[in-house]
Amino acid sequence: MRTGLLALLATVSAAPAEAEHWSFRPVVRPLLPSVVRADWPRGAVDRFLLSRLERERLAPSPEAERATLLRRLKFDLLGLPPAPDEIDAFLADARPDAYERLVERYLASPHFGERWARHWLDVVRFAESHGFEMNQPRPNAWPYRDYVIRALNDDKPYDRFVTEQIAGDALGADEATGFLVAGPWDQVKSPDVGLTLNQRADELHDVVGTAGSTFLGLTVGCARCHNHKFDPISQNDYYAVKAVFAGVQHGDRPLQAPRPDGMAEDPEELRRRIATLTAELEAREPLARPEGPAGRRLPVNTRKNVERFTPVAARFVRFTTLATNRYEPCLDELEVYTTGPQARNVALASAGAKATSSGDYGAAPAIHRLEHVNDGRYGNGRSWISNEVGRGWVQVELREPVVIDRVVWGRDREGKFDDRLPIHYRVEVATEPGAWRLVASSDDRLMFGTAAPPAPPALAGSESAAYEERAARRGELERRLEVLERGKMVYAGRFAAPEPTPRLHRGDPLQPREAVAPGALSAFGPKLSLAADAPERERRLALARWMTDPHHPLTARVIVNRLWQHHFGRGLVDTPGDFGGNGAKPTHPELLDWLADELVRSRWSLKHVHRLLVTSAAYRQSSAAHECGLAADAGTRLLWRFPPRRLEAEPLRDAVLAVSGKLDLRMGGPGFDLFEPNTNYVKVYTPKKEFGPPEFRRMVYQSKPRMQLDDTFGAFDCPDAGQTTVKRNSSTTPLQALNLLNSRFLLQQAGFLAERLRREAGADEAEQVRHAFRLAFGREPSAEESGAALSLIRTYGLEAFCRALLNANEMLYIF
Repeated sequence: MRTGLLALLATVSAAPAEAEHWSFRPVVRPLLPSVVRADWPRGAVDRFLLSRLERERLAPSPEAERATLLRRLKFDLLGLPPAPDEIDAFLADARPDAYERLVERYLASPHFGERWARHWLDVVRFAESHGFEMNQPRPNAWPYRDYVIRALNDDKPYDRFVTEQIAGDALGADEATGFLVAGPWDQVKSPDVGLTLNQRADELHDVVGTAGSTFLGLTVGCARCHNHKFDPISQNDYYAVKAVFAGVQHGDRPLQAPRPDGMAEDPEELRRRIATLTAELEAREPLARPEGPAGRRLPVNTRKNVERFTPVAARFVRFTTLATNRYEPCLDELEVYTTGPQARNVALASAGAKATSSGDYGAAPAIHRLEHVNDGRYGNGRSWISNEVGRGWVQVELREPVVIDRVVWGRDREGKFDDRLPIHYRVEVATEPGAWRLVASSDDRLMFGTAAPPAPPALAGSESAAYEERAARRGELERRLEVLERGKMVYAGRFAAPEPTPRLHRGDPLQPREAVAPGALSAFGPKLSLAADAPERERRLALARWMTDPHHPLTARVIVNRLWQHHFGRGLVDTPGDFGGNGAKPTHPELLDWLADELVRSRWSLKHVHRLLVTSAAYRQSSAAHECGLAADAGTRLLWRFPPRRLEAEPLRDAVLAVSGKLDLRMGGPGFDLFEPNTNYVKVYTPKKEFGPPEFRRMVYQSKPRMQLDDTFGAFDCPDAGQTTVKRNSSTTPLQALNLLNSRFLLQQAGFLAERLRREAGADEAEQVRHAFRLAFGREPSAEESGAALSLIRTYGLEAFCRALLNANEMLYIF
């Protein structure tokens, strides 16, 4: 008996390429099915779904209310809650295509990439530490995250997106190959030859397995030790793919800064685009009101601050600092602009203006002199610093009286220094010495350190969205310019001459057998033949082109299934990482193939598929349940209603910050840390207990360590990046409720929300309740809810009400 079993295991061969298995067949565009209820479908997606519903004698649900639909769509596409003015604008929009316009606006938003990048980063096991026992940080891993966000925002064709992640170093997308080394890496090496060989085999196994699951939906890694038991993947196939990646090593390399089209970046073109966006933003910035209006301007920042005011005649302009964030105040340039389309800076020394001050910094080293405040050159290296801690004034006398409407100042336009920033100041003008008139001050700005709102409060609706998008685009361009000018390293792998790749008997590196040439899976897609000595980069390019061949049966099917999964809660195939013989069958196979074909026909546009899904009648349905539907399809697999679901950890945390008014929407760059810093040989991850503005960015920008979860939101089924996560769990546990109720972060944010309500709704408690419901849930409270809320406030205070609001189910779920 034992001998027979061993013989069977020794001779097992790869499962045959069964022509009948649905995912191995070529994608063929099916005809649209006929339906009885022809008035319901809004497109092809609905026709396929309705055809199945009618066969099961089920009817679709009515359309959801507009406010519900708006909240669903914004969380789905952007991962953020809608603001009250946004809701009002949508509800008041009577145009028949109002919803479609909203979809287009969200698809064009820079925050789209932030939301959908998180889904992709789960799949590719991205984290910013190595894992294993040392688990040291990877400080240069973040450019890959920013690449994914940028690619999704730009709707980079999916075939190009795939190819760049495998061979981006050959295509002007240097950081894209962070995909190859996004997984764990054991940096503690061993003098033992066997252990060293196993470490290297494990590194490459991680790359092979993740590439197979991510792009092909196949468990290729199962063929490491023997032929695959369920799919036509031989052990030789596994080692052929391993040979493709045999030159990939973990580590940093210099980051080039390409344009999105892959060509060399032009710094002057970037500066021109930044200047254009800056001018558009300044035109939308509300006028300064020095005595402090009800609505506030954005907080000051270190780079550039604009004080716009009603045109006024001036000969003298004085900037007085009353307080700084640290040390003596510093200005790298003080600019004064005339009115009209030909506005010019009349504060320049070259234009005849003269600068004076209350006192200059100590012995005034060469880089900090008064004459630098109006020399037309930016940066800390040519700046003025006062001789008083936290105080001081600088004044410019113009050559002649002129009409001005704008003063522009900054602490360091290059963004290298963030101390010495004036946070409490006054801007005054005069036509005669001493006859000062206040034109701007910090009194109408949000407090320094407060996260900037998406747009100035004076803007609403589409104006607010336009401001937000331009601000985010400018931030992205500024970061790309910084990368180009300073030069950076990126954790995107190093490429060496490929090491020989033998087939390993039983996967054991100490039992090498015959050498295997680089190649692909022989039973799928077009044939790929590479020479045994093919150059390293050529191997990766060839594999990427094999994967993205339009006729490949798996690549398009796998990605459209993932998009469906994130829009509707579950994929058409419920095993998104396994389309093989051991995976689930699709609930709607014709629909899956139609979408896969549609993706390729649209030149691999992912946004085209998103648009098809979120504009469908199926997506717009109410989520309300009824007995007939639950009896026939309790899991809502047939989509007779929109399936409600809980928010994942990241949009939940973002939503809490957005509602409290503290969300910082700055995009890109190095992330923030939710763990206390330390430099231990074995990294210790101690969760932070105090949180400030640096931690108030979107959670996609957290410097995510491997195998360590956030103290509060990690309980909400965050993957630990130990391995690829193609579908998150959605559990309900006591720890989740306790974290939301008692964590320091939530208590802090409840306090911030109470401050916001007092500031924006005034002292009227009923108005505070109304405003809170609109911020958190996007709707008005019912009479019963309002009464209960008022009772809670009067008994336990406004903070207790805010704490309850942030813990409500309606805050956690999309309906």
